Amino acid sequence: MRETLDFLLHDWLDVTSLTARPRYAEHSSETFAAVLDMAERIASERYAPFNRVVDVEEPRAEMDADGVLRVVLPRATHEAWSAYAGSGMLAAAQDVELGGMQLPHVIEAAANSLFSKASIGISWALLTTGNANAILAHGTPQQKAVFAAAEFSGRWMGTMCLSEPQAGSSLADITMRAVPEDENDPLGPRYRLFGNKMWISGGEHEITENIVHLVLAKIPEPDGRLPAGTRGISLFIVPKRIVDADGKLTGERNDVVLAGLNHKLGWRGTPNTLLNLGEGRYRPFGAPGALGYRVGEPGQGLACMFHMMNEARIAIGLAATALGLAGYEASLRYARERRQGRALAADGKAVDAPPVPIIEHADVKRMLLAQKAICEGALALLLYCARLVDEKRTGEESARSEAHLLLELLTPVAKSWPSENCLEANSLAIQIHGGYGYTRDFPVEQYWRDNRLNMIHEGTHGIQALDLLGRKVVMQGGAAMAAWSVRINATIERALHEAGPVSTHANRLARALSELRAATRAAWSKGDPAEALANATPYLQAFGHVTIAWIWLDLVLALGARGDDFARGKRAACDYFFLYELPKIDVWLGVVKSRDMTCAALSPSAF
Repeated sequence: MRETLDFLLHDWLDVTSLTARPRYAEHSSETFAAVLDMAERIASERYAPFNRVVDVEEPRAEMDADGVLRVVLPRATHEAWSAYAGSGMLAAAQDVELGGMQLPHVIEAAANSLFSKASIGISWALLTTGNANAILAHGTPQQKAVFAAAEFSGRWMGTMCLSEPQAGSSLADITMRAVPEDENDPLGPRYRLFGNKMWISGGEHEITENIVHLVLAKIPEPDGRLPAGTRGISLFIVPKRIVDADGKLTGERNDVVLAGLNHKLGWRGTPNTLLNLGEGRYRPFGAPGALGYRVGEPGQGLACMFHMMNEARIAIGLAATALGLAGYEASLRYARERRQGRALAADGKAVDAPPVPIIEHADVKRMLLAQKAICEGALALLLYCARLVDEKRTGEESARSEAHLLLELLTPVAKSWPSENCLEANSLAIQIHGGYGYTRDFPVEQYWRDNRLNMIHEGTHGIQALDLLGRKVVMQGGAAMAAWSVRINATIERALHEAGPVSTHANRLARALSELRAATRAAWSKGDPAEALANATPYLQAFGHVTIAWIWLDLVLALGARGDDFARGKRAACDYFFLYELPKIDVWLGVVKSRDMTCAALSPSAF
């Protein structure tokens, strides 16, 4: 994976050119390499050896001396966090004044992919960075100094609390109440929160001295009723333990209590929690309710939280990709070592010949090449998005504007395409192992289980599809899609001047792009959202495939005349994607173009 990372970062994304910008001027290709070296070392020493441990020794809830549930985690999780926080990676892309390294986000993302690949069950702690970034973007100076700074230092960890038992993806239906108490508290407008949250990763543990919950809640109207819809949602910082205006622990516990743990198919090392807020066990400052400090303006909570959600969605795509790559590498090792069957001779199998490594068989090569094309293509997509973040932060004004548009467009793709297709790659990894693949003697069954969650994490596949076709491709008159198309066409023009398969692939990509744009117009031709969005998920699948085909064509161009095994493998993966994967878009786009209502119009009683 490291050789591929280096190729993507330097030969394709030219990250060293970022060092010409003032923010990154202290860095060089050497410092970037040193960061990746450090990440590789910590991941291999503190994460990978314990991936099975945290899967088997799941978090458990125990009653403490005060009758309160606490979460018990393996020692390995504590030590991994200590090593990660101690490395400075939590603040890797932050300002020096915050204890950061001012690394480009693309380097931070590449390093974090190594931790996710080593053990996703331990890597849940990376949510802390997204939490702190949301506070940096929308919090008061004091909230940044107290909460974000403590998280970047590794002293505290963070969560995001959106879903409730009765409201999963439908956030308009949340009932968490936030009652105003003191508008002039130094830590921000202070409220008392009452209600329940669930699916909270890292919602309770004792790894750090405090946990910073970012909680969505509604402020009651004057008549006591909660405002309808998402416009009434506000965002609050709710610490597990009460702190003073300087960020020191007061010794008092906030009324945020663990109600139980969710036991999941994968990510079993992650304490996934149900939390009760304001149930009355604790009375901070002598009054009922969990203390919370509003972030941003009332009613703007969803916009503030989506700063973290968009980061989390890209992180989930990267996690899915890392798990796909872990399965690919495991099945590649197995295919090289496992001997079974014999090579086909012109007159059939040579019965008396010795068994060959199964990598010699054409179908095994097919399954390996499929994994390679999917997972390395997904990795390139995620790093491309991370590079857009750097452009948005430090580029010229026009480049920043275009990067923002492209990120808006690609975020649902970056989350969903890897989580769906890298899961399929994990399934192929199991298939290559045969019967051994679904036993716990080999790691690939765990990679599949872990990856199956990512199609649901941070917004399901269907929700991302609605976002893409319903909002992103039509926003600003289609400006984002136009900018995306310009970049694809630039690659096509360059590839048409190449000989052999590259120019052929360029023509295939040009046709695919044309079909996708035609399907987009056809979907909205009648202006009826019900018809336009009836097949949003096939549209997302096709959009993702066109994007990955473009990326593979661009990667092959970046290889130049290179002719070693590394380059041959990349070219073969590109060929595979264009010949085996890209043709699938015709079926997906067919139902989009015709606005087919087979699924949408069927009466529930017909099932």
